[in-house]
Amino acid sequence: MPLENLNGLHYTAAEKTAVNTALTSIESSLTAKFKNLSPAERSKYGTVNEQNKLLINKVRDFRNSQPTMSSPDIDWMEFQNDFDSREFLQNTIMRLEAMVNNLNNNKILHDYDCYHVALTDYDYSKYKAGTKTPGFEVKVKELAQFFPRNTSGKNTDDPAL
Repeated sequence: MPLENLNGLHYTAAEKTAVNTALTSIESSLTAKFKNLSPAERSKYGTVNEQNKLLINKVRDFRNSQPTMSSPDIDWMEFQNDFDSREFLQNTIMRLEAMVNNLNNNKILHDYDCYHVALTDYDYSKYKAGTKTPGFEVKVKELAQFFPRNTSGKNTDDPAL
């Protein structure tokens, strides 16, 4: 027996509204500080690799433990603000990526459930069309377009093939 209803947990209207409201609030809080980089700018500025993160952290450690040894040519308040913002953004990104991963997992299960319900309904419709029940022949013809013919000329019953 195939697995059915892999994810029976559904979101209520109140939960959907709460999520959308929270997302709108997050977007409103962050959007004013977003910078839209062109592909050239992304390439130019790149990302800081792990080795360079260690350098940044070490310079910060020296600044915090021995400030007299820090360059007077640097705006250290701005450096600390950049560091704090970067840390906040990285933590936020990690949390959002974890949520996106979980949302995608749930969506995959719901997609699977919906697809198999659609296949079951298509099989039922083919059965009813075979018994000449009115209306089912039209329905089967409409649904058959989603099942491409294979090289033998027969419909495959799985559009994923």
